[in-house]
Amino acid sequence: MKQMSMASGLRRYGVAAAIAAAIGLGTSAQAQEPTEEHLAAARAAINAINATDQFDAILPNAAQNLKTSLIQTAPNLQEVISVTVDETAIEMAGRRADLEREAALIYARNFTEQELTDIQAFYNSDSGKKLLELGPIATRQLLQAAEVWSNGISRDLAVATDEALRARVGEAPAEDNSADTQ
Repeated sequence: MKQMSMASGLRRYGVAAAIAAAIGLGTSAQAQEPTEEHLAAARAAINAINATDQFDAILPNAAQNLKTSLIQTAPNLQEVISVTVDETAIEMAGRRADLEREAALIYARNFTEQELTDIQAFYNSDSGKKLLELGPIATRQLLQAAEVWSNGISRDLAVATDEALRARVGEAPAEDNSADTQ
């Protein structure tokens, strides 16, 4: 579950980074309330990038946690608690639309209608779909490569600095023990 959350987080990060790189973060904030057409473009973009999918599990998880808590308090009412919580959660499922409306407003306030249309078009293209699918993997691989590079550059900087300092003060370079530590 944790790895799925991490992958989901990396996917969102990759999507956000791609959007920011493609159109410039915050360069087109809207001063007034968006039109219905603008909100429709925002909804289409949100759907294309799966922006709110990460919140799908909130209500089911809250229901499960509530059931567990209530059943621990009154184990003899397990069946009635389960049924009642499930029924109540189903009644509340329609409130998911509130989040979608809020998300559309947020995107509409931060992106022009044309930018949202462009985002939607890109993420519905084969390349956009592939970025959504493989972006988290590429991001994870990039983070691993950056860590290897960082370790190497830090090691090489220390060795080169040691050699340069010894040359300046007239001492012989220290023996390279980096092979022993690898």
